[in-house]
Amino acid sequence: MAALRFKYSCFLVLFAALLIQTRCHGHLCLPEKHVALFVFGDSLFDAGNNNYINSTSDALANFWPYGETFFKYPTGRFSDGRIIPDFIAEYAKLPLMTPYLHPAYRQYTDGANFASAGAGALVGTFQGSVVDLHAQLSYFKNLIGLLRQKLGDAQATTLLGRAVYLFSIGTNDYVAPYASSRRGPLSHSREEYVDMVIGNLTIVIKEIHKNGGRKFGFQSLPPLGFLPSPRALNLIAVTEELRTSVILHNKALSEVLVKLERQLNGFRYSMANMYNFLGERINHPSKYGFKEGKSACCGIGPYRGIYSCGGKRLVKKYELCDNPREYVFFDSGHPTEMANEQFAKLMWSGTLKDTGPYNLKTLFEL
Repeated sequence: MAALRFKYSCFLVLFAALLIQTRCHGHLCLPEKHVALFVFGDSLFDAGNNNYINSTSDALANFWPYGETFFKYPTGRFSDGRIIPDFIAEYAKLPLMTPYLHPAYRQYTDGANFASAGAGALVGTFQGSVVDLHAQLSYFKNLIGLLRQKLGDAQATTLLGRAVYLFSIGTNDYVAPYASSRRGPLSHSREEYVDMVIGNLTIVIKEIHKNGGRKFGFQSLPPLGFLPSPRALNLIAVTEELRTSVILHNKALSEVLVKLERQLNGFRYSMANMYNFLGERINHPSKYGFKEGKSACCGIGPYRGIYSCGGKRLVKKYELCDNPREYVFFDSGHPTEMANEQFAKLMWSGTLKDTGPYNLKTLFEL
């Protein structure tokens, strides 16, 4: 009789294990309280997606010395090492994010990085050589279909609702009109142009919310006129245009996020003050452990602001500093790994003056 009871107990244990297993759909299970990270945006967040599209050298960083310090080889990230989403993933106990377009991408339950260097909220921004924000949204919707196949509808819905959606977008929309051979004033007023950029971003936010997204992370635009590139060109009128556009954009983005919080069920967001983060380090580098805040580590010309890092672009000559950790900027428009880590920490656990109304750590825990 004891042997029979033992066999029956074993059967119950096996049955319970089988029952738990069948709650998972297909080959994947969603771990308890697991929070995925979906990344959208531009070169500040691109982990190498542009390596897999027909892009231009201006929108690629798959050559030396990009990646020299952490990865020891170029990954497509516009930095000497890791970028902000890499650190956020680490803090959230997620693996390093593979670019969504990488042929070996399989991180279905951890999220995805759709960001593309050069991308803007507007479809026409550097069109033909980037994955614009609306195309990134299309990739996200395709992934939702795959998640539903792999996890089943219930678990996929849970994953999408728990996930954090991180954005870095807008910079290229304001830079692009001055980066072409047709350089000149915008065809719209500043206010109209900002409305177009914010409007396109709002459409994407609402679509993600419609598909189950609830927790969003954003950053304000940095002080674009004070990057090494515009400093090198010394175009005062352009610098002033960029300064005004950035201020208008950041104000409009803050206002629209407050509205969306009222309008969209369960919508919560984090807004990082990148304008101040970067501005502080440009003007007071030693306060944050840097020796140089205005010049780039890699490039040529005044402030090493000519976009030549790696010698694969229009200008082939470039200089390279000995220690990127001493610099805020790695190339003429992108931060070093050390700067990215500082920004990521402020976004993750910063106070209200840095990041609000929630920081990213709180969003991941909600």
